[in-house]
Amino acid sequence: MNVMPKNSMVQPEYSSAAKKALARRPSLFINNEWVESKTGKTIDVIDPSTRKVVSQIADASNEEIDRAVAAARQAFDDGRWTGLPPIAREQMIHKLADLITEHAEELAELEAIDNGKNAGVAAGMDIPASAGMLHYMAGWATKISGSQIDPMAAPSGAFHAYVRKEPVGVAAQIVPWNFPLIMATGKIAPALAAGCTIVLKPAEQTSLTALRLADFVVQAGFPPGVINVVTGLGETAGARLSTHPDVDKVAFTGSTEVGKIINRAATDSLKRVTLELGGKSPVVVMPDVDVESVAAGAAGAIFFNAGQICVAGSRLFAHKSVFDKVVEGVAKHADDWAPGPSLCPEYRMGPLVSDEQQKRVMGFIESGKKEGASIVKGGDSPSDAGYFVNPTILVDVNPNMKVVREEIFGPVLVAQRFDDIDEVAKAANDTLYGLGASVWTKDLSTMHRLASKIKSGSVWGNCHSMIDPALPFGGYKQSGIGREQSSTGVEAYMETKSVIIAL
Repeated sequence: MNVMPKNSMVQPEYSSAAKKALARRPSLFINNEWVESKTGKTIDVIDPSTRKVVSQIADASNEEIDRAVAAARQAFDDGRWTGLPPIAREQMIHKLADLITEHAEELAELEAIDNGKNAGVAAGMDIPASAGMLHYMAGWATKISGSQIDPMAAPSGAFHAYVRKEPVGVAAQIVPWNFPLIMATGKIAPALAAGCTIVLKPAEQTSLTALRLADFVVQAGFPPGVINVVTGLGETAGARLSTHPDVDKVAFTGSTEVGKIINRAATDSLKRVTLELGGKSPVVVMPDVDVESVAAGAAGAIFFNAGQICVAGSRLFAHKSVFDKVVEGVAKHADDWAPGPSLCPEYRMGPLVSDEQQKRVMGFIESGKKEGASIVKGGDSPSDAGYFVNPTILVDVNPNMKVVREEIFGPVLVAQRFDDIDEVAKAANDTLYGLGASVWTKDLSTMHRLASKIKSGSVWGNCHSMIDPALPFGGYKQSGIGREQSSTGVEAYMETKSVIIAL
């Protein structure tokens, strides 16, 4: 791609590889074949850095969703995947990861064009993390085990009893637009390791890398029907998957509002469900910290990925003795996150994903101002060329304001003072959410005390958003149901069966 002059707000020209991917005919990946939608309906692909339509994807109908589910159902029931030796499944998952790494530059550019995130950031984080999730989960395919136990109420040796772990079946996986490829691999990797077959629906705003991933599925040698990729709107394609009678499990990452809809829909047939939903994560800064390093960390916690991250550190709680210095430091570091076109290497932060999202975020900022909040930094857009929003810091806020209570999903930080540990723990927990939190202190005792008091699925110490495949990830309260990643994430795709045999 061409490198533009520093501070340019013009998106560089796409590479030939990206242009080829964008020129793909709108189609769905079903049974290892590319299938065009019979209705011919399409969804525009828009580059958030330019607001321009750059491609189109298929908008799957109910009939095509049914076809994808039928392919996954047959692939599961006839044993073409579950019947393979575990080492064969492991090797194929590793191969899929290797293909992602082999095409890393192209995939990073597609993420930047589709989502708006900086291509360099995608190359350095998103793509390696996607491959890493597959590599980690591949190992679990050969390590799934049950247990043997003697029944409590029977004479020893009278029965042979054991517990089996079996794949749940067909998994419908609906992923969001903020980390398209990471979320896709984060869903398919544990399901494949467990022995499930899959229908993946990427977000309609960001389907490009999921479609490219489907190309690699064939190259990696997966049997037809094991992984199917269907594009379409959430309210149609996603809804059909959530209620489909041949789907055994639904896994969803996205907003709490949509997660509740999916959970209700899946309840009718008692499908297994995991939900990773919204957050309003606190960043707690104690008085003993090095303010400069904490300010840089707090800025990254909220401005990374333009704040479009479920664990974004959107609520800053700084001790009153360091509050002004911390806010001043975060404001200074906000300059490092000035937004620009996603393919320009000098910018760390790109635009928001869509016009809808930009309007949503700006609406929250205006709401904060009307309710009495003061803007220390940002609050506006540097350009109307794309969906840009400047890093924003609000002070003079109170717990009843919308900007404090609701998930904004943008580069907007609300900052508040506190006096002691009990006070800040109570304030941190004063939310419907409980996905992530961070505590910044040199005092190990304080760190552990706050980690136990804060109701959150993840608590980070002197860092933020440290998410690793080996550790469970999920939320308390309305931040979700169940856990992903680690062995726990594999078990979420399995049923437990007791077998008792009289001897």
